Amino acid sequence: MFKRYAIFYTPPAGLLAEFGALWLGWDSTKGQRVAHPDVAGLDVAAITATPRKYGLHGTLKAPFRLAGSLEALQDTAAHFAQHQAPVPLNQMTLRHDHGFVALRPMGDVSALNGFASDIVRAFDPHRAPLTDADIARRRKANLSPRQDQQMLDWGYPFIFEDFHFHLTLSGRLDVQAGTEVITALTPMLTPLVPNPMMIDTITLMGEDSDGMFHQLHHYALTG
Repeated sequence: MFKRYAIFYTPPAGLLAEFGALWLGWDSTKGQRVAHPDVAGLDVAAITATPRKYGLHGTLKAPFRLAGSLEALQDTAAHFAQHQAPVPLNQMTLRHDHGFVALRPMGDVSALNGFASDIVRAFDPHRAPLTDADIARRRKANLSPRQDQQMLDWGYPFIFEDFHFHLTLSGRLDVQAGTEVITALTPMLTPLVPNPMMIDTITLMGEDSDGMFHQLHHYALTG
């Protein structure tokens, strides 16, 4: 039994997933730590310390404590995937936005945002209520009134109009450090990123007692 669960997009097995595991230092498929690549001028371990525990991923339903059974959660995931078509991500680009470096989609993201909103709603019945400590921790992020209400109603503030899909590659960095990371990553990462990318599976994740996330099951979007 894991202490929290989540629904993520995780890249399929291949060069992008392999590089992401090395860069972050955590292979969520195998559930094991891996050695970072040597990149001149960068302390990769320090840069990736915050996102490491999640592995390479895009959040769709943020981590939550489970209300009810794991079997019911799995049934919802299977049912959702059977009725959901794959979603285009279009071209992905490295950007330093919101204080961290990530791969983010370019162009029209309306279908992607609608898909993410549907996932928030579909899986929320399985989420146990936030604790007072959860709420206090979230409020340290200086949430807007809308984000604060979304956090109270749905367990996470950055959803619906505040959702921005991304594959996280760093912790918080200033502009200069973010530019240095993008400069170093671009020649290594760009050839590995499919263009266009598609979300054609969702991944059920589990957080272990050490706070590390594991890929538990992939559900193909076949609707």
